[in-house]
Amino acid sequence: MTSRNQALFDAAQRRIPGGVNSPVRAFRSVGGIPPFLREGRGAHVWDEDGKRYTDYVGSWGPLILGHAHPNVIRAVQDTAARGLSFGTPTALEVEMAERLCALLPCMEMVRLVSSGTEATMSAIRLARGASGRDLLIKFEGCYHGHSDSLLVKAGSGLLTFGHPSSGGVPDDLARHTLVLDYNDTEGLERAFAEHADRVAALIVEPVAGNMNLVAPRPGFLQAACDLCTRHGAVLIFDEVMTGFRVGPRGAQGLYGIEPDLLTLGKVIGGGMPVAAFGGRRELMEHIAPLGAVYQAGTLSGNPVAVAAGLATLDGISAPGFYEALEKRTRQLVDGLNESAKRHGIRFSAQSVGGMFGLYFAEHCPESYAEVMSCDKEAFNRFFHAMLDAGHYFAPSAYEAGFVSAAHEESDIAATLAAADAYFSKARR
Repeated sequence: MTSRNQALFDAAQRRIPGGVNSPVRAFRSVGGIPPFLREGRGAHVWDEDGKRYTDYVGSWGPLILGHAHPNVIRAVQDTAARGLSFGTPTALEVEMAERLCALLPCMEMVRLVSSGTEATMSAIRLARGASGRDLLIKFEGCYHGHSDSLLVKAGSGLLTFGHPSSGGVPDDLARHTLVLDYNDTEGLERAFAEHADRVAALIVEPVAGNMNLVAPRPGFLQAACDLCTRHGAVLIFDEVMTGFRVGPRGAQGLYGIEPDLLTLGKVIGGGMPVAAFGGRRELMEHIAPLGAVYQAGTLSGNPVAVAAGLATLDGISAPGFYEALEKRTRQLVDGLNESAKRHGIRFSAQSVGGMFGLYFAEHCPESYAEVMSCDKEAFNRFFHAMLDAGHYFAPSAYEAGFVSAAHEESDIAATLAAADAYFSKARR
């Protein structure tokens, strides 16, 4: 008998490219049929066949309070009852802007948008418009959305310009992006020595989460900040993923570095489509209608989505919230490390705040090249074994995972027991 998941995937592939509306959902990296999820509560989700999973994806990070948190649902319902969208300013937008600027040291002004891609695309356009320069520096393995300037991979040499990593991206546009190795301070210094007068902006995930979790080496982010300041380039922290996920001030609070511009998403929408970019007033005043850098969005600052985000920000402001979240996440990664070591499995794991990374490698990677050298097939086998046992990790060896405040000690313990059983069999 064909499962409902299988039937839905078959139907989806007839009308939707790959059967999905975002590529990683297709399970192409790990193989198999993706579960079509129909419900989530707390730390758990249920698929269309009725199977329950402990969820470590959390809609890719936004659901820091867990699925269907009562306060978030109530805020959405109350706001939706008064209207879904107006295309005019609302009081909720002002409340969100005030909240973000109060919480984040670098933000003096902020513009709300609907997706992380919009936020990073707009921040880069702003940096170029304000600086009068064209060149963008990004890092291999850091993902900043699917705008043309950012779908660029490294060239063949250390300081060669990038080339498109997607069809439809012109070579001429890719030449305005310089792709460097994440965590390579010396390479960054050489890039500025050669191109400083052309660099409009440097954009970086302060904690990389889109090549799996890769933490910054000591001094790397500070070097990026110092070089941008010295040479008049705009430092952009892409905290779409890390913002309010790794701490109450995001990565900038964790590492004590204030970027010129910051992009946010995920947590500030609480599962709804809200993102933002903001920073120093003198930069933000270049945005239309105050300045010549154009950016617009019909549904930007949608009141229902903003209400979900505000309710989520209320939830994470509870005393001890981040200490408890970090402790629970550490319980997961420490338990996995201990189990793998006990069974002689080549494996490592680490966490930053409520994010974590799993690697089938001897040590946690510090660069894109090290991530790519991990044993992808070993991860795929682990992924499917855990999925079968009712524990849903990201369906790719190159994505970070997330723990929510709804994960209880018993959830983590059950996941660790399933992992220990798998590692025991894998050893044999």
